[in-house]
Amino acid sequence: MVLASWVRADMPSVLRYPSDVSASVNRTSNGPSTTVLGGGALGLTVALRLAQRGERVTLVEKEPTAGGLASGFQPAPDLPGGGPFLDRFYHHLFRSDTSIIALIEELGLSASVRWGSPVNSVLWGGKYWRPYTIRGLLGFSPLPFVDRIRMGAVLAFLKAWPKVDYFERHTAADWLRRMMGTRAFGVLWEPLLRAKFGTRADDISLAWFWSRIYCRSFSLGFLEPGFQDLYDAMVREIRRLGGEVRLGTHVEGAQPIAGGRWSVALRDADGTRHTVVSDSVVSTLPVRVTARLIPDLPEAWRHRHDWGDAFGAHCLVLALDKPLLPENTYWLNVNDSGYPFLVVVEHTNYVPPSRYGGRHIVYLGNYHPMDHPLFSKSLEEVRAEYVPAIKRIVPSFNEASIRDSWIFGAPYAQPIVTREFPSHIPPLKGPLPGLWIGSMFQVYPQDRGQNYSVALANRLVLEMVRERRGAD
Repeated sequence: MVLASWVRADMPSVLRYPSDVSASVNRTSNGPSTTVLGGGALGLTVALRLAQRGERVTLVEKEPTAGGLASGFQPAPDLPGGGPFLDRFYHHLFRSDTSIIALIEELGLSASVRWGSPVNSVLWGGKYWRPYTIRGLLGFSPLPFVDRIRMGAVLAFLKAWPKVDYFERHTAADWLRRMMGTRAFGVLWEPLLRAKFGTRADDISLAWFWSRIYCRSFSLGFLEPGFQDLYDAMVREIRRLGGEVRLGTHVEGAQPIAGGRWSVALRDADGTRHTVVSDSVVSTLPVRVTARLIPDLPEAWRHRHDWGDAFGAHCLVLALDKPLLPENTYWLNVNDSGYPFLVVVEHTNYVPPSRYGGRHIVYLGNYHPMDHPLFSKSLEEVRAEYVPAIKRIVPSFNEASIRDSWIFGAPYAQPIVTREFPSHIPPLKGPLPGLWIGSMFQVYPQDRGQNYSVALANRLVLEMVRERRGAD
């Protein structure tokens, strides 16, 4: 959900860490060596910062492209060079995303960032509304005027209060219902929570909701033509600095070995198996995956940190020959019941269709438990389910306007952030010598996102460097 309008444009990120972690040193064959597991934003940033320090680093990513959840695909692979990349899932930047904005600038890509204030709407009662601005909320007639004022006051409080401690004691559903009123909560926020978290909606911490209000800006940014350009640039820079990036390589396990070092078992796409030995391992994989790959983790650590649930992300991406949503709407939260998706994002109502050969790019997104039947459906089955729903939203829509379509799914995309969640977050320093653990489960109280992954990676490398200095 987009809640940007209730946040000052200059609001700093909660997870702002020093970015000066790239001080260069002379590379030597005797310097520290690290294997980084996972090639998303977090893993790439860790590998880049270590390589910039002159350290020997090997990054391993199972997919053929880097970027993790933010990676892209080539919708027109027959074009020279495979054509431009399009994001598999919808992404954008906020002005408050200081860590990733600094990284983009560092890599010389700032000129490719488009900033703007696209239209964000909600579908309620079969109509489009814009209650995510002060003016839009005041004109939101499905709610009595007093409820609109009451909701605005509550959102203003959430925007202004800088500390998370108070919010950790409450669930979002209970607190919002009491503070905003049953009608306001039931119209705007309950449908979004239930669409995103299903049966777990009542368990979600108010801290999760607060963070989405507090740290977001009204202006949105996008790296044209897609964020894959950023992650490809990071791969090139890591390799230029002497680091190794192994794409299309699976991690089969990792274990400490004699001499205080680590052995990581790998399998290439062709089935070839080999081993990498290093002084340290940084796992940026989901905590549950890390626990499965490292059998030597202490049972007490597993009991405390291999905990909780996460939903997978699912997206149907459409390339249309004409616009879909009216009023140049970029983001449409679907609050009416009975739809198989929770959001419609018309990407080309923000970035011009000319960037994608004149096609209009639309994302229809969902989050579900990872055993949900949707993840096993074919593209044809998903389209057959979604097209009638699209026609309910846009009666003039004709399936013949679909020129191409794709589906994507990703596990562990949305942690279920309950009130108990903070006590189960693992520290960055792992329970075994030389092991470090960083994942989006550790960006709390923030939600998952590229910016917070970059910030957490900067912090992790700083802690690694400080520990090494302390041991010298």
